[in-house]
Order: sequence, then structure tokens, then C-alpha cells
Amino acid sequence: MRQSKLGKKIGLYSILALGALVSLFPFYWAAIGATNESGKMFSKPPVLVPGEKLAENVQNLNASIDIGKVMFNSLFIAIIYTVLSLLICSMAAYAFAKFRFRGRNIIFGVFLLSMMVPYHATIIPLFKMMAGFGWLNTYQAVILPNLAYPFAIFLMRQNMLAFPTSLIEAARIDGSGEWKIFFKIVLPSMKPALAATAIFLFLYQWNSFLWPLIALSSNDMYTFPVALSSLFGLSRIDYGQVMAGVTIATIPIIIFFLALQRQFISGMLGSAVK
Repeated sequence: MRQSKLGKKIGLYSILALGALVSLFPFYWAAIGATNESGKMFSKPPVLVPGEKLAENVQNLNASIDIGKVMFNSLFIAIIYTVLSLLICSMAAYAFAKFRFRGRNIIFGVFLLSMMVPYHATIIPLFKMMAGFGWLNTYQAVILPNLAYPFAIFLMRQNMLAFPTSLIEAARIDGSGEWKIFFKIVLPSMKPALAATAIFLFLYQWNSFLWPLIALSSNDMYTFPVALSSLFGLSRIDYGQVMAGVTIATIPIIIFFLALQRQFISGMLGSAVK
């Protein structure tokens, strides 16, 4: 019996280890590519050991896209968007979860249905709106659209449904206003859900490509996805630069996820179980 359980554990861990290796290999390959010259990217057999061209590739990349400016743009846009969207989506989720008003379920259903609208169908109206405001090639043109992210509202609402309504009613009886209840009582208990939602929002904005490509027109405003796309020329592509850029762009994502991974798991479990 013990041998049977041990065999199952070994098999399970072997499958998990294989899955982890498959998932991590693209990151390893990008990091190796950043240390080698462009010609070795497609050599046979493939090069899987670090080279000596990392400093040169990073210097060439910085000369092409100005890494510091691009990193600042990406971090500024992603962080500001995450904070603002987290606040707006949390307030909307609180209203949908704890307030009783006519049409609540219909409005929430419309929010969910909006996720089925193709994003490309909103590009032209959104571009005209930003042009009318005079916001093209500005940070707010990238940050403000999609602040009320439907999936983030859904995720936060599912967690807030589990929050005891009796505590909210007791706070109201004690004379607390709705803002105080939300910020002092409800929100502090939603830290796991906030962390999980923050990761989704940060990744969404950090990896966003199409809209920043349309809204931003100058090199000094580019985010990482847009700046990296400019490295692909019509004749020659320096894959050493590209892989160096991909590796650098991946580092903030990994750090952000590792910092919030425990809360992320708790938040996802909380949204699944009421």
C-alpha cells in the first residue's frame, strides 16, 4: 500500500517537474540568446550554453531603444494603471456584491458580456475619442481606457460575496459611512484578492501591444512591447538584441509575481469558493 502511494507521488512529481521544465525553457532560451550573437539563434544543434556577447547585446539594445526610458514608461504606465484599476474595480465589485438595487444583475451581466466584444472593434472609436481629447501620444491615453476591467470586477466580486454582510450592517449601525466601511473594514480583508487581481492587471497592461502601438507615436513614449517590435527590420534582425530586450522585459513580471504569489493563490481560491 505504501509502495503504491510512493509510486503515485513519484509519478505525479515527475509530471510536474516535466511541466515546469517545459514552462521555464522559453525563458532559459531567451536568456541564453541574450548572451550569444544573432547567428547562433538558429544554429544546429541549438546553442544552450551562455555566450560572451551579453554586454555587447545590451549596449546595442540601449542604443536602439534607450532601455532606461522604455523601462520607466512601462513601469509608470503599468503601476499607475494597476493602482487606479484596482481601486475602481474594487468599488464596482463591492457595489455588485453588497448593494441591492434594481437592475444589478443585468448590469453585471452586461459587464461580463463586454468581454466577448472583440478588442479590435473598439480601436477606431477609442482612437477618435483620444484624438478629440488631444491625448494621443500621452500616458493617459494608454492608462485610462479599460480601467473598469470586467474580469477584475468579476474576480473581486466573487471574493466580496464571501465577506459577512452582518459586519457591514453592524458598522452602519455604529454610524460608519460607506466610504469608511469600504476602506477600513472590507478592503483590508481582501488583500489576497487584491494581490491576485493586481497581478492580472499588471500583466495585462505590461504586455499590452496593439493599443500602445496606435496611441503612442514617439520613441521616448514607447513601452517595452512597442519598443521591441521596432527592432524587427525589413532586412536584418539582430536576435541578440531582441532576446536581451525580452529578458530584461521579463524581469519585472517575475519579481512582481514572486512578491505576490502567496496572496495570488489565496485570492484565486477565495474567488472559487464562496
